[in-house]
Amino acid sequence: MGERKGVNKYYPPDFDPAKHGSLNGYRKSHPLRERARKLSQGILIIRFEMPYNIWCDGCKNHIGMGEQLSCEHSTAHYYTTPIYRFRMKCHLCVNYIEMQTDPASCDYVIVSGAQRKEERWDMKDNEQILTTEHSEKEKLETNPMFKLEHGSQDRGKLQRALPSLSHIQEKQEAWRDDFQLNSALRRKFRDEKKVIKEESERDGALLSKACLSIPLVKETEDDKRLASLLTLHSADSYEDRQRLKRREISARSWFPSPVADRASDTLKRLGLTLSSTSTPSLGSPSCSTALPVSKGLGIVRRRSAGSDINAAQEPEASLGIASLGIRESDTPRGTGITDAPGGGGTPFNSAQAETQAGVCFGGEAEPCAPLPSLPLTSLVADYWGSSSESES
Repeated sequence: MGERKGVNKYYPPDFDPAKHGSLNGYRKSHPLRERARKLSQGILIIRFEMPYNIWCDGCKNHIGMGEQLSCEHSTAHYYTTPIYRFRMKCHLCVNYIEMQTDPASCDYVIVSGAQRKEERWDMKDNEQILTTEHSEKEKLETNPMFKLEHGSQDRGKLQRALPSLSHIQEKQEAWRDDFQLNSALRRKFRDEKKVIKEESERDGALLSKACLSIPLVKETEDDKRLASLLTLHSADSYEDRQRLKRREISARSWFPSPVADRASDTLKRLGLTLSSTSTPSLGSPSCSTALPVSKGLGIVRRRSAGSDINAAQEPEASLGIASLGIRESDTPRGTGITDAPGGGGTPFNSAQAETQAGVCFGGEAEPCAPLPSLPLTSLVADYWGSSSESES
């Protein structure tokens, strides 16, 4: 510091180089300034770096390896070997820690104020290079037999380490060519970059499709295996189902069939199904020879003026009311179900209908007779032309 301040700086008029020597001598200060305040006692203030982990005895706090502390550095001697002593204050309390060097073990030893975290191991067990003892060096220099034995032990160590050394040499030879090494690294980088780009594009498409903004984790082999074991999954995708639904809607008629709508409404009101029309209510062995039931409910409706033409165009009915097991009391009014086939509003007898339909009740009736085909086409009453009939 003093030398730096004395270069190209102001020299006072009474400065005499022969008398003062330097600006520090003129100012009667040391170049190290405050660090040399105890230099007369043989103590110099330095920055000490902790060589290993310790615990302070005063505050019981941990002081990590590599932490720097200001300490008082002094030097002692063991014969001609210098021993350096360091005295520092804990930065967390008022306790002082003293450490010194150990030339025998080439290590630092705690004198007082702290405890060492034991993390040492035997260099021989760890297969590290051992330091040669002084007595062993003397034997190697003075004893030829000991030197011969030591040489044979060294050759045995070399034979045991030869496979690993040759393997290391082969590895070094494989990576000796810089051009091939650079080409291999660039090729590997391109392949990895391509894979990463494909994964990012696939993840981006999935996130945009699901409208998500969360990051996706990387797919693993376990995820693929679990996904392949799942059996409860949709055969078609969402787009396929939407496309099929649109195709069905476009192929469907815009105007519903009036006959089908009236039939479905009647079935809902009567609580009947198509399966009930083909099953007799109380059948006997002779009832199995009845006519086959065709499609339709066979509900008798009131004839009109144009009923003959419509009956020829519409499909043929199968059975009457009795074949469905409908009573007079069960039929709603105004539907024309109990009217006679001939028209005119005459009530139609249910017993006659049961006899004509060939349905047996407890064996009292005759064997089932074939039912004459009736031009029944509709499920509800047809009031076309009723006004003309009433007027006439």
